[in-house]
Amino acid sequence: MASTGPTHRRRPTTTGARRSRAGWQFTAPFLAVFALVFLAPIAYSLYLSVFRTQLVGGTTFVGLDNYAKALTDPQFWSALGRVTLFLAVQVPIMLFLALLIALAVDSGRLYGAAFFRISVFLPYAVPAVVATLMWGFLYGTRFGLVGNLNEALGTALPDPLSPDLILASIGNIVTWEFVGYNMLILYSALRVVNPVLYEAAAIDGAGQLRIIAAIKLPALRGPLLVATIFSIIGSFHLFNEPSILQTLAPNSITTYFTPNLYAYSLSFAGQQVNYAATVAIIMGVVTMVVAYLVQLRGIRKAA
Repeated sequence: MASTGPTHRRRPTTTGARRSRAGWQFTAPFLAVFALVFLAPIAYSLYLSVFRTQLVGGTTFVGLDNYAKALTDPQFWSALGRVTLFLAVQVPIMLFLALLIALAVDSGRLYGAAFFRISVFLPYAVPAVVATLMWGFLYGTRFGLVGNLNEALGTALPDPLSPDLILASIGNIVTWEFVGYNMLILYSALRVVNPVLYEAAAIDGAGQLRIIAAIKLPALRGPLLVATIFSIIGSFHLFNEPSILQTLAPNSITTYFTPNLYAYSLSFAGQQVNYAATVAIIMGVVTMVVAYLVQLRGIRKAA
């Protein structure tokens, strides 16, 4: 018979539990702040969106009536169509300029590349309020650069703050603000490309256009996707520029010029907090869906 010696039982170890507690202790501050500044406002907005406050009758539960009203609101659809047009035109132009600048800086053939890179990025450091005020006064036909040029040259340049041109003028401001930011994203991606690829391309006799098409552009697919998603989110959230220009061009920028401006006007000027929360929730869902579809399409192309 085999001898049966004393059995040694494994003592329960607490290493895993300690690691788990340590992980939660490190992440707890972030989770608390995340719940306070992100989850709680969304939950409160959802709560507000299913109620309606009236002078007569007080606050009553209306379910999805606010959402049905928003989906048939011509002012909301006008604002959504305006930012969609803004996105479709401004974002490709801005990303194309950022791509050209990133390729020029990375080429090594640009004189004063470091100074040029900083100069292009510098507008991103300017607060949106200051940038919009600066461009707004430049656009003025009576007090700004356009007006001074008309007076000095005897011309009649179009008014950038007119209803027909105000969206393009805002697009110019946003492009000036963020083209440097997107350029930096793309330029950073180009700097991590393996130099061996460039050496092999040079040995094969590839020119600059061939190198850009075969090496640099494929390396920029991921960063371009990220920049596109950020730009889409920013376009749907357009608020600062039209809100500030509204005082300079009240006839061109209505209270429902963009969805965010519409929600702001409903809440603080119209005292329709519940309906404003509904508009904000709908725009959040629209932004999330569009950004997800763009990301999904980008991933499929990369695959």
